Amino acid sequence: MRRTVAVGVVLSILGLAIGVGAWASHGARPATAARTAIDPHVAAGAHDFVQFACAACHGSLGRGGVSPFVPALAPIGKSLTVAQLTRIITHGLGESKNPKRPFMPVWGPVISKTQVADLVTYIRAGLPPVKYATPIPIPGNQGPVVAGMAAYVHYGCINCHGPNGLGGVPNPQAPDKAVPPLSGQDFRKEFNTDAKILEFIRSGSVIGKPPITSMPHWGGIIPNWQLKALVAYLKTLK
Repeated sequence: MRRTVAVGVVLSILGLAIGVGAWASHGARPATAARTAIDPHVAAGAHDFVQFACAACHGSLGRGGVSPFVPALAPIGKSLTVAQLTRIITHGLGESKNPKRPFMPVWGPVISKTQVADLVTYIRAGLPPVKYATPIPIPGNQGPVVAGMAAYVHYGCINCHGPNGLGGVPNPQAPDKAVPPLSGQDFRKEFNTDAKILEFIRSGSVIGKPPITSMPHWGGIIPNWQLKALVAYLKTLK
């Protein structure tokens, strides 16, 4: 009887010890976390690179391959100075009337100085992979509206035209002082056919001069089925 009780006590203590150990292990920070930490400015730049659709033109991790007119950033990023990269992002680089020849748009009124600095840090670090910094996928089997909704975020339209195409993003030197909305009666009146909307997305704006934010040419970047999906999505907006 005493032996049975003793064994039971030992097992109870052992079980408690295992439970406490598991709890401590679960609550403790993994030992590998410190070893895999990444510079927060590099991480922020990686997420900015995705959010502002840099990856859509310069390729995943800046490797290029999207358009012959858009350079890969991975091999040239470190060769450009901080000042050069900052100026290119803020003030753009060139302009083109050819809708299939993309140009670097003016980002100054949209991207903050902190975000620009983080982007520069990320590019000069060699554009390393950062967990979760990946573009939203565009599904091809859930209908054009869903694909268009995803493309609106994937290609960064949301950054300038706002959630749900409501607009309101400041563009101080533009005639109307803001990036135009993609919803509402004025938009529907001006772009009253699918063809007009498609042409505007393909051709963008050739203002392309600082300090006015310009609409990029998407004709040489976005596949036709995704362009049509964007139109389908915009037609669902209020």
